[in-house]
Amino acid sequence: SMAFAPPRNMDDLTLQTKMSMWTPLNNQLMNDKASPVFEERRALLGKWFDKWTDGQRRRILVDLLERCSLSQQKFCAKQLQDRVPTEALDFTTRLPRILSLYIFSFLDPRSLCRCAQVSWFWKYLSELDQLWMPKCLRFGWYINFSPTPFEQGIWKKHYIEMVKELHVTRPKTPSKDGFVVIDVQPVKSNDAEPNLFVLGRMTKKEKKELPPWRSPDRHPTDTIRFNYLNNYPLIEQARQA
Repeated sequence: SMAFAPPRNMDDLTLQTKMSMWTPLNNQLMNDKASPVFEERRALLGKWFDKWTDGQRRRILVDLLERCSLSQQKFCAKQLQDRVPTEALDFTTRLPRILSLYIFSFLDPRSLCRCAQVSWFWKYLSELDQLWMPKCLRFGWYINFSPTPFEQGIWKKHYIEMVKELHVTRPKTPSKDGFVVIDVQPVKSNDAEPNLFVLGRMTKKEKKELPPWRSPDRHPTDTIRFNYLNNYPLIEQARQA
């Protein structure tokens, strides 16, 4: 305790700072934040910190946090909160409730049911009548009573019940043996106008009329394919012709 006692005279101060002129521990005026000694120590600590590796810096930070008081640790937490961006933040706890409902309103019923499994608060938001009532009214599904403020999720339950009554199932693809090819025969009709919905096979006797831009020759020889890798120059083609 006597080592940190205030000096009785200037001679004692000179003796205590003789071995270390830049670290006068027992002089409060020299250790002040605005003093040049404090700035010198701060600059020296910054130079050491820049030369340390990542592992050494982590160890020093842990040592400093353990030496800090509770108020100083709270100050460090506030500094980190302002500097480090927040990750994986629940937007429903930060945004107003009306904005959260507006975001949920773009989801389909299946996605809303999945959101209800995230947490209790998401379950409360995703089952509100403000989200499910427009989905029911879109198909004309109404309820024949007025729900009280204590009844929650009435429109969601009504939507689920109406969907169950539809008996909507996925279409089953039949097996290969289930496909039956029916031989379609042309239906004879006395009407003057031909029936466009009757499908029939063309007989071999009927000649298929070609469009006007098609010639009867199936293998024409006068067609020039403009392939620059295989064709000859135009003068050479004219000579060969």
